[in-house]
Amino acid sequence: MTKKLDILIIRSFIGPFIITFFVTLFVLVMQFFWLYMDELIGKGLGIWMIVQLLLYMSATLVPMALPLGILLASIMTFGNMGENFELVAIKASGISLLRFMRPLLLFITLIGGLAFLFNNNIIPVANLKALSLLYDLRNSKPTFNIRAGQFNNDIKDYSIRVGSKDKDGRTIYDIIIYNQTSGKGNDNVVLARKGEMKASPDKQFIIFSLEDGWRYEEGDDAKTGKQNNALTRMHFKKWDKVFDLSSFRLARTNEDLFKGAYQMMNVTQLGESIDSLEKVQKKLPVAIGNFIAPYVTYAGNEKERGLLLKKMETQKTGLRKYRNSFFELVNDTLHQKALELALSNVRNIKSQLDFPSFDSNIQNENYRKYQIEWHRKLTLSFACILLFLIGAPLGAIIRKGGLGMPLVIAIIFFVIFHITSVIGEKLAKGGAVPAWTGMWMSTLMLLPIAFLLINQARNDSQIFSREWYTRRWFGLLRLLSIKKTTG
Repeated sequence: MTKKLDILIIRSFIGPFIITFFVTLFVLVMQFFWLYMDELIGKGLGIWMIVQLLLYMSATLVPMALPLGILLASIMTFGNMGENFELVAIKASGISLLRFMRPLLLFITLIGGLAFLFNNNIIPVANLKALSLLYDLRNSKPTFNIRAGQFNNDIKDYSIRVGSKDKDGRTIYDIIIYNQTSGKGNDNVVLARKGEMKASPDKQFIIFSLEDGWRYEEGDDAKTGKQNNALTRMHFKKWDKVFDLSSFRLARTNEDLFKGAYQMMNVTQLGESIDSLEKVQKKLPVAIGNFIAPYVTYAGNEKERGLLLKKMETQKTGLRKYRNSFFELVNDTLHQKALELALSNVRNIKSQLDFPSFDSNIQNENYRKYQIEWHRKLTLSFACILLFLIGAPLGAIIRKGGLGMPLVIAIIFFVIFHITSVIGEKLAKGGAVPAWTGMWMSTLMLLPIAFLLINQARNDSQIFSREWYTRRWFGLLRLLSIKKTTG
């Protein structure tokens, strides 16, 4: 009997989970395209390029879509069973809610394990592909497009204007081409009454086949070579002007340049980077001591400090002490010189410490980022389990299936989870809290709520029942009316 119930609950969960996961993923991907739509439109992207970007970004958004899909599917599954009184029948047969949740908990734990493998092995590669491709697309030029009545400056050192175009998009009229390759301004101009635009077979060049036009060139005298700014005018019946379009092609950046980023590393690589940064941080105080050792006596190594103190203790005169100021031990004639020497030493120390301080800040920031990313690999798996522990008892309490109330409740809890996660990560990046505290903040905050909801579901709580609140409200009104009559 219990085995059949285990199979029943898993089958009831898988369908809503698959639907909600892919719907959530689709919404997140569309949100990404809306965010970058202005930068991608007009770039002449092919279908394959769009499909690539879609697949890579979909993979990177799985860590956000998976917990939300689990939360919504668990609420829907247990809500449907509660609405159809299946949970009541199961409890009446002596099977507790925790026993009924056990097969799904094991199933979600398996999904969490797979999510960790996906997050550790697939996400770094997807981030590398997606972010490098997005970088290239955002920095690529728009497609070459000539509009009638407007100057086009997309091709470097050329300004092109077309008076009008035929409906075929190829035949053009009243063409003006300013050639500025000489660097001396508009000293080379081409005017033509009519022409035709056509691309080369390999799409690397665009050819303007011009008819009935003039070429105006201003420059040195062609015969003497003297700089007399001579103006040359040449008429042509037909003339072809070829423009190179190679700059409009998408140039892919070497992906090796992005591999050092923390988003592109797995747990092992992140651990190695963290160890390396810890070693660098341990060496930094020694390096700083060596920088300021020539200016501060006690900034040397421990052995040198010990020898110096021992030498001073063995001196017959001992250490001289002053009451208010060091100048009490210095001749009046040497006060100004001592002050200038002290200021010079302070400036030198400051200049020596500026770079180590800057480098230390960068190293600490990178150290926190690597630690945050290391913990992120684990938080996804625990987020799946946590949101199931919240969603399952919630569904049993609200006893509503479908996408109405479950969707609202799921979004509320997911927004709380997401906001606390973002706040924790920001605090960890800023160094306000340790990395593990910031990354596990949302889990630690919501885990007690999950246990509270499980306890309420076991006791058949009616905190989400409208009838329960209605009865309490009318009961309160009756109580108030009784008090008035007796008063």
